[in-house]
Order: sequence, then structure tokens, then C-alpha cells
Amino acid sequence: MHSAARRDPSETQGTLFPKPTGPVIPGGFSQKSNLSPNPHSPVENPSKPRSETERRMVGSFENCKNNSESGHSNGTHQPSSIGGAEEKIDELRRLLGKAEGDPLKIAGVGAGAWGSVFIALLQEAYGGFRDKIQIRIWRRPGRSLDRSTAEHLFEVINAREDVLRRLIRRCAYLKYVEGRLGDRILFADEILKDGFCLNMVDTPLCPMKVVTNLQEAVWDADVVVNGLPSTETKVVFQEISRYWKERITMPIILSLAKGIETELVPTPRIITPTQMINRATGVPMENILYLGGPNIASEIYNKEYANARICGAEKWRKPLARFLRQPHFIVWDNSDLVTHEVMGGLKNVYAIGAGMVAALTNESATSKSVYFAHCTSEMIFITHLLTEQPEKLAGPLLADTYVTLLKGRNAWYGQMLAKGELSPDMGDSIKGKGTIQGVSAVGAFYELLSQSSLNVIHPEEKKPVAPVEVCPILKTLYKILITRECTSPEILQALRDVSDPRDLIEIAQSQTYFRPSLLGQP
Repeated sequence: MHSAARRDPSETQGTLFPKPTGPVIPGGFSQKSNLSPNPHSPVENPSKPRSETERRMVGSFENCKNNSESGHSNGTHQPSSIGGAEEKIDELRRLLGKAEGDPLKIAGVGAGAWGSVFIALLQEAYGGFRDKIQIRIWRRPGRSLDRSTAEHLFEVINAREDVLRRLIRRCAYLKYVEGRLGDRILFADEILKDGFCLNMVDTPLCPMKVVTNLQEAVWDADVVVNGLPSTETKVVFQEISRYWKERITMPIILSLAKGIETELVPTPRIITPTQMINRATGVPMENILYLGGPNIASEIYNKEYANARICGAEKWRKPLARFLRQPHFIVWDNSDLVTHEVMGGLKNVYAIGAGMVAALTNESATSKSVYFAHCTSEMIFITHLLTEQPEKLAGPLLADTYVTLLKGRNAWYGQMLAKGELSPDMGDSIKGKGTIQGVSAVGAFYELLSQSSLNVIHPEEKKPVAPVEVCPILKTLYKILITRECTSPEILQALRDVSDPRDLIEIAQSQTYFRPSLLGQP
């Protein structure tokens, strides 16, 4: 089967604009001046005569101004031949029973950093096969960029020649000039069409088809990718269920969300995002999968080597693992859906504490290693409550925890709290970062592990206690983030007060703590 040769995603057919060699960029920046203001900009000084090169470029901007708002057809890149892209599309189409001429439709729901990157990866890999696949992403309309973000975005654009040229060819550059000058308000859904995610404007993505009407995005989708925070998943999918009432076949849903909710009656249990989706839509669990791993969104898009696991029913996880696999992004598959999903939420809890310790100790490697030892002992203990074979989770859980502690948004949030640059009163939705999912996870795990029906024997007091009583870091984070009766420095005191972390691990390994009811199992 023939696949066209792979091209640079930023290139399209047509004549390229000449490479700028001087002060030719509207908005006052010069390629040679390293983004320094240019007082002779043709936009800011319209009376100054323009050079021939300036006339060609700026004239193109002006001619295209009326077209800069228009959408673009799905797929801006030539098809990729790496890994048999067309064959992988055909395989998934066959499994879904797609008729000839009926394209495979993939819809992303939610446009945070990871959700946007995930859809952008699919767009780059498969978007060129327009007759066989359509890829789109939904995000809410109306979110505007403030002036400082618009100015920073303009700097990012001008620092990347490939991005600059792409916007020029798409007649989309002028609006960023106007946004930088304050003459125009830019919106998050508008810039996403050009490949800029509001939560990580420093990492330009490929252009995407963006839909702001949820019904339009999902009503006929074959595969829906949940890129929403766990705290928003239930509400949005309840709305989606209204649009699927007349569907004959159920879609496949792939959830990227890492977080949990709790349900305390009739018995304490965890509710994961895939379970929320199942309850909200009625889509059977065999059609709902989870993908997670030790991944930083911007690094994955920049082709840093990464891996992930897709978990769920064998019918779909194996073909989807093949479909999602790329040379730099290796996808394994696993049948243990709920436990992997819960672990994805658990590591966010302790990442916040890691950020606090880093900031409070001036990035002391010794102090961070002490914290890592104690937080991993608590995580090991909790995994023994949630699975009969916790050793199978040790590698994936520790890897995901490690990368989140190094560079994740939850660790960053902990640092900002400890430095006093953020406050718990500001909530868990942070400008430029999105939702800090570890905050709600702290509350959920604390409430769940506080239930007396789950009592364990305290290692020192030798009496029954709720599991949270042997997890001092979790208790302290709850007091800092949820009840707000403590401040960030208390996390260091918690480390001083705890016993040898090995003791908690030995307790977990020496007794049968598995509580299948926590995962809704008999």
C-alpha cells in the first residue's frame, strides 16, 4: 500500500516567503536583533517607506487579513510513512466496521497541555490521510489571552522561524501582531487552531481543527479522547451523553485523566475517570480505556523518547496500542485498568509535597531524597490496599512519580506555595498551567483512607486505626491544601516526625491489606 514520503510538518506546497534578513517582521522585531524592539517597524511607522522585501511580506499579511480567522481543513501535513501509518488507520477502520468513504473520526475533548499534545501527535502522524481519517479537538470558547500572554506568544512565534513562516503562509500572522500591540483580543480556541495551547505557549504544536460546539465535536466520533481534568470529566460527559442517545454503535473512549473521586456510602470506594464516563454515558467499560505513563507533554511533542501504557479490554487496547505507537512514543498494553488509573492520581498527591520540600530546602538533594523515601513508602502501603499484586505496579508507579516530581505541574505548584507566590485560597486552576489535579486527589485519598471500616493495625500503638493514620505526609498535605490549618513548612516537620520508611513497607508486606471493595470489586 502506497504512502507518500514524510515531509517536515511545517512545510506545505507553494512558494516560501524569502527568509527575513533584517527588520522585516511586523510588530517591531528583527531576526538579527534577537527580538529587540525595532523602532522602524512598518506596522508602528506606516509612513516610513518599505523595502521590497517588506512590501512583499507585509502586503501578503494585509491581503490575507480577512482570511486569518477562517478554519482549515483537517490535516496540514503530508502523510507519514513511518510505522505504516496508512496500514494502522486501515486496521482500526476494519475493527470499527467503517464503510469505504466513511472516514475514521477522532475527537479530543479538552485542550489542556497533554490533551492538546496528544491530538497534535495524531494529527502529525495521520492527518495527511484526509479521505480516511478526520481529527478534531474541542475546547470551550470565550477564554481570552491577557496582554502579557499575547506579548509572550508573539516572542515565541518570532523566535521560531518554522512557526513564523507557517503562520505567514496560513495568513494567520497579523492577528498576533495586533494581539501584541493590544489592538486585538486573542482567544484560546483561536490560537489553538494555529497550534498554540494556552497552557504551554512555549511549545508550538501543529495546526489543528478546533471545534467549540461540544455536540459538533463528539456526536459522530468513533474515538473520543478525554483530555479533561478528572474534576471536569463527569459533568462534560453527562452533557455528551445527551448527544449519543440515538447512536446505534458506541464509540471507543480513551481517557488521559489522572485523578480520582471518592464515594463513601454504602461502602468507601474510589471512582476513577473511566468509571465516571461509564456512569455518565452508558458506554460499556470494554469500550473505555486509560492511557498513562511517565510523560511530560511538551517533551513528548518535541520527540523526546517516552513510553506509556494503555489499559483496558483486550479487544481495543492492543489495536489502539499499535495505532498510537510512534518511533519516539512507545505504547504498551495492560489489562489492569482501574489500578493503573488510581496510581496515576496517587503520584500527583505526593508530587505537591515534593515541590514544597524542594523550595523550602533550596533544592537540597539530600532533603529531596529523604522525602522521596518517605513518600514512596506511603505509596507502597496504599498500593497494598488497592491490589493483590502491588509489585507489578512498582516500575510504572515509581517512573511516573519520578518524572512528576522532577518537572510536573503538581511539583511546580508545591514550589509556588512554599515560596509564597501562590496560595491554596487561589484554587487549583492556575493561569498558564491548567488544573492542578493533585489538590483534589489529596482530598479524595484522605477521605477514603480515613474510614474506620478500612482499619489497619498501627505499627507502634498496636491498635486498629484508619489507614491515613500511618500516612503522615498525606495527613499533612490535607491540612495544608484542604483544611488550610497548616502552612507549607509543616511538611518538613512531618518528615522529622516519621519513623523509618522501611517499617511501613514491612507492615504492608507482612499483612493482607488488600481491600477490593475500594475499587468497586466484590
